[in-house]
Amino acid sequence: MKLFVFHTPEQTPTDTRPDCAIAIDVLRATTTVATALEAGAEAVQAFSSIEQLMQVSEAWPVEKRLRAGERGGAKVQGCDLGNSPLDCTVDRVTGRRLFLSTTNGTRCLERIQSAQTVLTAALVNRATVSRYLHRHQPETVWLVGSGWEGSYSLEDTVCAGAVLHHLRQLMDTEHVITGNDEAIAALALYEQWQSRLLDLLSAASHGHRLLRLDGMEDLKYCAQLDTLDVLPIQTEPGLLVKQV
Repeated sequence: MKLFVFHTPEQTPTDTRPDCAIAIDVLRATTTVATALEAGAEAVQAFSSIEQLMQVSEAWPVEKRLRAGERGGAKVQGCDLGNSPLDCTVDRVTGRRLFLSTTNGTRCLERIQSAQTVLTAALVNRATVSRYLHRHQPETVWLVGSGWEGSYSLEDTVCAGAVLHHLRQLMDTEHVITGNDEAIAALALYEQWQSRLLDLLSAASHGHRLLRLDGMEDLKYCAQLDTLDVLPIQTEPGLLVKQV
């Protein structure tokens, strides 16, 4: 098993595809996906385009759908939700499909959707993702950060490092095979900050954006480690369900 970290979707190779690709958007799309599925959502369907989200979701009964749209950290007009995992309560999402479009995370999913296996990871479900990799041993794994509009995001890299760190513990070896320098750097970042994840997220540029939008509670939630035992897995392009 060889693991590669890519800071943004745009950095992924275009001439090959991995056995397993993992989208990471800690603030906040992949945290929201994990939370919604754990709370009982039927599925999460991701779109890079708000217009496509509206068109596809229109075919669903109102009582069976939730439209979640976010741009620049704020809820999109005409949607039921923004991109806060705190909105994905059991009462609200159980039995419904979440139609989701965000600034960065859903674009990342679109980029990697042709991989043999597609998962999503966040700090909240880090251990579950690591256990899946340990159990299935895919030959090549891409951990792909969503970034922010094409640029680097600190919180996605620390999450990739957290997955690598836990996988190394599960394998009881110091030698998880890293495929690129970014993977080594991600592991080092997590090892440096593992006891201060909220501080790291608060210092990150996207953390600053959320704080300007009164998002401290979201930051606290997204900085938690291993609080959800849920594995979002793609069953068709853009469609994520909870693996059972």
